[in-house]
Amino acid sequence: MCNPDQLYQFVNFGENSNIYNMRYKLIKEEETKQEVFQKGRIDAFSEIENEIKSLIKPLRQAKIETIKTYREQPESFATVTPTDLIKDYLKDIKTLLEK
Repeated sequence: MCNPDQLYQFVNFGENSNIYNMRYKLIKEEETKQEVFQKGRIDAFSEIENEIKSLIKPLRQAKIETIKTYREQPESFATVTPTDLIKDYLKDIKTLLEK
């Protein structure tokens, strides 16, 4: 069903308007919504890339902390950073991207 604004525009053509221009305007508005949606989805990839890049420093720091802990306590089996969990998450992300 048409909303009242579209109906009003349809009834009151004006001098230089016709039904084809009105249809073009409605289609153009829909394309604009699609363009905005698609641009947002594409921009999300840049955000994801930036998030992944921001993980490098904490990952290196966790590695250094783990090395430090194991040097101080060579008999330890403690998990300083949950590397298995991180690897599982990365594997899941790769699986999502392969589909």
